[in-house]
Amino acid sequence: MITGELKSRIDRVWDAFWSGGISNPLEVIEQVTYLLFLRRLDEQQIAAERELHRLGSTSKPMPFPPDTEHLRWSRLRELNDTTTMHRLMADEVFPFLRSLGDVIAGEATTYGAHMQDARYAIPSAALLSKVVDMLDEIPLVDRDTNGDLYEYLLSKIATSGTNGQFRTPRHIIRLMVAMLEPTPGDEICDPACGTAGFLMAASEYVREKHPDTLVDQKQSRHFHHSMFHGFDFDSTMLRIGSMNMLMHGVNAPDIRYRDSLSEGAAGDAEQYSMILANPPFAGSLDFESTSKDLQRVVKTRKTELLFLALFLRLLKTGGRAAVIVPDGVLFGSSKAHKELRRALVEDHKLDAVVKLPSGVFKPYAGVSTAILFFTKTGAGGTDDVWFYDVAADGFSLDDKRAVVADDDLPDVLARWQNRGGERDRARTDKSFLVPKADIVAEGYDLSINRYKEVVREEVEYRPTADILADVEQLNGEITEGVARLWEVLG
Repeated sequence: MITGELKSRIDRVWDAFWSGGISNPLEVIEQVTYLLFLRRLDEQQIAAERELHRLGSTSKPMPFPPDTEHLRWSRLRELNDTTTMHRLMADEVFPFLRSLGDVIAGEATTYGAHMQDARYAIPSAALLSKVVDMLDEIPLVDRDTNGDLYEYLLSKIATSGTNGQFRTPRHIIRLMVAMLEPTPGDEICDPACGTAGFLMAASEYVREKHPDTLVDQKQSRHFHHSMFHGFDFDSTMLRIGSMNMLMHGVNAPDIRYRDSLSEGAAGDAEQYSMILANPPFAGSLDFESTSKDLQRVVKTRKTELLFLALFLRLLKTGGRAAVIVPDGVLFGSSKAHKELRRALVEDHKLDAVVKLPSGVFKPYAGVSTAILFFTKTGAGGTDDVWFYDVAADGFSLDDKRAVVADDDLPDVLARWQNRGGERDRARTDKSFLVPKADIVAEGYDLSINRYKEVVREEVEYRPTADILADVEQLNGEITEGVARLWEVLG
C-alpha cells in the first residue's frame, strides 16, 4: 500500500491537475498515464544504450530513433523554456506516441497500439512543467512501488461509469483471485476488463505464490505474453488497463479492443482456463449485433445473463470462473434467468455463491451483488453448493467506506479452503453447504435467503388482561391527580 511521502507526491500531482483546470478523474489518470508511458520509454532507451555501450549490441527495444531524441522524457525535463516543452508535447510527442504501434518492435508494442488515440489535454505550459517535475521525482524502479502508485491513482476514480460500469473494490478482487488460486499454467481472461484490476491481481498472486514462475524462460514468456487476456470497448480503459499491467511488471498482456458480446467476437471459444470478471450489469445493448451463439444459449437483452453465457463459451472444459453478478441473477423469474441457473447446476459444476453486502460498491452504486464460482464441465458435476453470507468487508457500507473492524473476508477464504468441513455447519451460520437436490427442489433459486435458516428468539409477553388492568389503574391515578390540581387552582 502506498503511504507517506510517495502518497503525498501523488496527491500534489492530482491537486496540480485540479487547480490547472482538469477535474475529471479519468482524464487526469489518462494524462498521467501518457506521461508515465513516455518516461518508461525513455528508461527502456537508457537500458538499451547501456547494454549497447557495454556489449556492442542490444536486444532491448530502442523506442526513440535518432531524429526523435529531443522527444525523450529526459530531454524534455531539462528544457528551461516551458512554452517550448508545451509546444513539443502537443505537436511532436503525442503524434510520436500515436505512431508507436508501428515503430516499436517487441514488448512495448502492446502499449503503443493503445496510444493511437492518445489526446494531449494539459491546457498550459505552467501546468505541464509542474507535473513533469513532480512525476520525475517519483521513483519508478521498484515494481511494487510502480503498482501501488498506479493503484492509488485509480482509487481516485470516485464517480460511476456509464453503461453499468464501475470500479471493483480491490479487496474483493483479491478475495476472488485467492479463492481461484491461479497457477503459472493458466490462461486468464476478463472479457470486460476496464482498468485490468482482475488481471493485475492474478499476476501479483502468481508472482507471490509461485516465485519461480519468471525463472524459466518459456514460463516467463507465457507470463508476459499469453497468460493475461483482457477485452473492453472503451479506448480510455484499454490505455489505463495496459499501463496498470505494465506498472505491475507484465510487459505484453493481450489487452484488446472488443465488444465481447458482439457477433464479431466469436473466435475465442474454449480458449481460457480461468475467467475473473465483473461485467456491466445494466448496459444498453444492440440486440441485432449481439452474438447469435449467445442468443441461442440465453434469449435476453440483459447483459449480465449474456456475459454468463459468454463465460461458459470462453472457458475450456475444466476451466473455472469467479464472476460478480447482481442479485437478480440468483432469483430472477424470467425464462432466461431460470435456464441459465439450471445450466450452471445441471450441465456444469456450480461451486459457490458468496453473497456480498449492498454497500460494497459505494460510492459508485448501492446495487446488491454476489460472486458466483463455477467450473465448466459440459457434463454436470454439481454436488453441494457452498454459500456464504458476507455481512462486513472491512469498510463501512455507506458512501464514505471508512475502515472498520468487522471483516468477514478472511473467514470467507479460510472456510472456502476447508469447505469439506462445512458439512456439519447449520444453516443458521454464515456459511454452509446446500445439496444439489435442495437447489433443484427450489427451482434452481440461488438466493441465500432461500436456504438460510433464521433463528428467532421466543419472547413471552404478559397476558393482555393484565396489561389492560395496569392501563386502567394508570388512567385512574391520572384522573385523581387532575382532580387534585383543579382543587389547588380553586
